[in-house]
Amino acid sequence: MRTNQLIIALFQRFCWLDEGLQARLHDHGWPDVNRPQSMVMTNIVSGIVRPSDIARNLGVSRQAIHSTINQMVKLGIVQLDVDPDDRRHMIVSLTDLGTRMREDAQRSMDALTAQIAARLGQDRFDDLLAALEADWGDNLEPAPQRQRRT
Repeated sequence: MRTNQLIIALFQRFCWLDEGLQARLHDHGWPDVNRPQSMVMTNIVSGIVRPSDIARNLGVSRQAIHSTINQMVKLGIVQLDVDPDDRRHMIVSLTDLGTRMREDAQRSMDALTAQIAARLGQDRFDDLLAALEADWGDNLEPAPQRQRRT
């Protein structure tokens, strides 16, 4: 079984896609964003708007997410507001600039997707997407019991 190849290939293709997106956005004059900022934007667009939920989703600390969000606030692409449903929490949302950037990002992703489909062929692309969208099951299987040393 080629166990290490899967994670390496997925990560390499993710980086290829993210770098292509960032290059296109840069070429269109948008503020440069780093990978953590890009991942925060992806979460916001997906409806995950509480910083603590974004941190949990990305597997990073809340402090790291707050630092990333503060950088994005300075760039003018997101804003932090009190959650109207629970005033103890904050929510992050795209500003008008962030919304326009996101729309351009979607067009760039459409072009990158078309490029991948053209290179792989539509059938292989559809198979790839189906495999990635399939339910892979729960990834938190119980760890095997270890023998205690006495």
